Amino acid sequence: MIQINGAVINLSQLPQTITSNENMNILAKMHTQNDVYRYNTMEELEFEVKLRVQIVKAANLLNESGAKFANFANSKCNEEYWELTDKGAFILKEDVLPSTGIEDIFKNGRLYAFECATAIVIVFYKAILQSIHRTRFNQLFSNLYLYDWEYHDNLDLYVHKGEDALPGDCVYFQNPQYDPEQPQWKGENAIVIDDDRYFGHGIGIRTGEEIIYFLNTKRKEGATKSAFLVLESVRINTENLRPFRNLQRVTPHTMSIKAHVGSTLYII
Repeated sequence: MIQINGAVINLSQLPQTITSNENMNILAKMHTQNDVYRYNTMEELEFEVKLRVQIVKAANLLNESGAKFANFANSKCNEEYWELTDKGAFILKEDVLPSTGIEDIFKNGRLYAFECATAIVIVFYKAILQSIHRTRFNQLFSNLYLYDWEYHDNLDLYVHKGEDALPGDCVYFQNPQYDPEQPQWKGENAIVIDDDRYFGHGIGIRTGEEIIYFLNTKRKEGATKSAFLVLESVRINTENLRPFRNLQRVTPHTMSIKAHVGSTLYII
């Protein structure tokens, strides 16, 4: 369910600035899940939903970019913008804007290869770039460094426990008996796209069953335990990003309180 300032929100009465077609899938899931999604204002809800939409778009774009899957030893990048370290990390060059470096991954994906955790962080950066002012993005994420789950201090991520996941979350498929000669397949980080569709770099956009089937082909000889979806997800904390949003704000004239019915707040 969704709460604004402590009151339960009826989806049918949300302002039109929030209830676009691309937002409604996320809002509907928030509304029906057991988790309570709490916000102080309508603007907070709007920003999170629209950021999640951008995460899903970025995942689709990365899937189509031509960027390859590679372990750290075989990572590569466009060295016009990034320096490749011996361990397979990418360091943004001093004269390159963070926005330029991130956008190049999606524009010239064929020049890049990296593993799935790095892919998730790249997707998050791209979504944030689309959701806040470009100048602020470049200020917040200067000195970018891409490697595994190492990310900038201003990318505030947290782990949500439980089976309820939303589009834009990162989930993990664990492969407990992976082939030790292929450690890159000990699991797969994946972005939730929609109902049982996920983007996993190196696997593509697949159902959960298809990802599990793929990982099961990467198990050690004699394995008996199947890969499985871990019941937790990684999410972006939007609190520190929201002040820099470049999306249309919900202004006071777009909504007014109609009535309270029990604990439900109706808004028009």
